[in-house]
Parts: sequence; structure tokens; C-alpha cells
Amino acid sequence: MIRYDLRCDRDHAFESWFQSSGAYDSQVKRKLVTCPQCGSAKVEKAIMAPRIGRTRNRGQDIAVQPQPQPAESASLVMAPQEAELRSKLKELRDHIVKTADNVGESFPEEARAMHYGDKEHRPIYGEASLDEARALIDEGIEVAPIPVLPGDRN
Repeated sequence: MIRYDLRCDRDHAFESWFQSSGAYDSQVKRKLVTCPQCGSAKVEKAIMAPRIGRTRNRGQDIAVQPQPQPAESASLVMAPQEAELRSKLKELRDHIVKTADNVGESFPEEARAMHYGDKEHRPIYGEASLDEARALIDEGIEVAPIPVLPGDRN
């Protein structure tokens, strides 16, 4: 997952997570990335400072510092905005699980069958590899990952 700092054409700053840089490009092109303050779909990446640290060999090499993963029993300290975002993402995921049918590994086939009219349209979720999801998107079938939050086991 990649976190980008974004800015809309009205100069509102916000951040969002994407599966990859290609996923970001695809979603922006399809106007799926919008400013949470004004709803503008004209967004672009803002300048970001990378999270890097020095290695022990006199700073000759630069290594990306892994983000620490909290232990399951540890409490996580976060900004109120992040807590609210995580709460909303959990609500979204819980709503999807409650209202949609889990079709498991047959997700790509079920999505195609509904898209092409071979099966009745209904909300579904399931499993698909990155290549399968890309193939669905290339066919014009809208798919999105279900949000996964730290500590989740889904």
C-alpha cells in the first residue's frame, strides 16, 4: 500500500492510500479520487518527504525505515482525524460484509457474469488476485478492495 499526500484544485490538502502507483493513476483518470472537503475530482500528488533513515555505516546507504506494527494487545495512539477515518473504513467494511454475498474465490467469475448479464446483479465480495482485479478493471468492471485495518483478521 502507498500513502499519497494529495491536493485538489481548490488547494485542500488530504491523504489517501492506494494499492500501487498504477492504482492511483487509474483511479484519478477515472475521477474516482475526490477531495473530501469540496468533492473536486481534480487532484494531484502533493510534495511529500520520504520516510528514510540512516544506516549504521556512516550514512553511506539510505534505508527505508519500516513502520512499526503495534502488538495486538498494545493501544495505538493516533490523531483524531485518523481515528475517525479508521472508524469510517471499519463501518464501510462491516456494511459490505453485512449486505453483500461472499462469493470467495469465484469473485472474478461472478463479477463477470453479472457485468455481462448472465447473472442477476447483486452486491458481492470475495477474493481476487491483483492480476484478476486488473483484468476486471480492464474489462470495465468496477472493483475495489475492502479496507483492511491494522489488527484486522479478514
